Amino acid sequence: MTPYRKWSRRDFLRAMAIALGGLTVGESVRRCFQGIAPIAQGDFTPTAHAYLPLVMRGESTPTPSPPTATSIPPTSTPSLPTPTSIPSPPPGASRVVHVHAPSATYWNGSSNYYYNYVNQSVVNNMVDQGVMALTGTSTRADAWRALIPNYSGGVVAIKVNFNNSQLGNLINALIHPVNAVIQGLLDIGVPAQNILICDAVRAIPDYFRNGCLYSGVQFYDRDSAEFPVRVSFSRPGIPAEYLADAAVNAAYLINVPIMKGHSITGVTLGFKNHFGTINNPLNLHEYVAPMWGQYYDPNYNPMVDIYLTSHIRNKTVLVLGDGLFGSRDNTNSVPTRWTTFGNQFPNSLFFSRDPVAADCVMYDLLAAESCPYAWEEATDYLRLAAAAGLGVYELGDPWGSGYNLIDYVRITLT
Repeated sequence: MTPYRKWSRRDFLRAMAIALGGLTVGESVRRCFQGIAPIAQGDFTPTAHAYLPLVMRGESTPTPSPPTATSIPPTSTPSLPTPTSIPSPPPGASRVVHVHAPSATYWNGSSNYYYNYVNQSVVNNMVDQGVMALTGTSTRADAWRALIPNYSGGVVAIKVNFNNSQLGNLINALIHPVNAVIQGLLDIGVPAQNILICDAVRAIPDYFRNGCLYSGVQFYDRDSAEFPVRVSFSRPGIPAEYLADAAVNAAYLINVPIMKGHSITGVTLGFKNHFGTINNPLNLHEYVAPMWGQYYDPNYNPMVDIYLTSHIRNKTVLVLGDGLFGSRDNTNSVPTRWTTFGNQFPNSLFFSRDPVAADCVMYDLLAAESCPYAWEEATDYLRLAAAAGLGVYELGDPWGSGYNLIDYVRITLT
């Protein structure tokens, strides 16, 4: 008699894949995006969940009611409050700053497009407070000088995520955090024409371009991309990939992923955002998908090799995770409210110079939200990235006990 063996989630999903016709990841992705139509606005049903409030070092902060859709938020930058005194990270720790501002967005979940309901002045404050807390400085300019010391020229490339650039109200990059970043870069003498907003494999839509507050800033997408530098993979047999000239020619790189789940790879955060920096990322899903990829190996991940290229590893000065709306579901979903944020949108931004720690914290928040794709196997790439010297790997409790290795700082702005 064959002994009983408990099936893992991976075993179950692979069996389902076989039952459904044995689709590979590449086939599944292609079928997923063939003929996809925009999802109806407001197409969600929040579920009940215990709410643990976001606090600043133990101080309770009530969540105010969001502004009405008829109130037009100001676009000018308010006077900044005196930054909370935050010490430098302890030795061996990596800092991740989580800034939460309940009034950052005010979309009701159904009317118009979600990206029309973001308060730019609040987001400006969030970014300013985030970079100051990350660097231990007291002014916005000093924070950016700490991130880019002695700037004397060169392009600053800002990598955004437009996985759903032509799909209506699905989750996509927001211009508002990028506007706040541009403001800081201008403060330290970066010319507008030296600021490049890029996604090399997708189109950057008009709503994003038109929302940029600063003239002279450059946009770079699939229509202008060239791929001059080959990416070397440490695993034989992986088809060649090439790095976009936006990264090759930049002197500095700022990575702005979105905090969201992914039905094939589990999560899509800072590391996977650089699938938009190479020429043909689709087939790499076979190597990075923990449940479906026919070449998946928990002890290898090409996302790590991509990040190890000198044009990414040595140039990245900041990871700014966009969790203003995020996606608690799939990467191609309309934003929905999060139960762990009191049945509101997350209204959060994340700041770190450690790409591994940043992804760890965003993964933990997705897992706490019971994102259906936040499998444990989805963090294999983070363990491997830490082993390759790219940062600190630790899974913890961002809503409670926090972390031992990651210096996790939570700030709520009212």
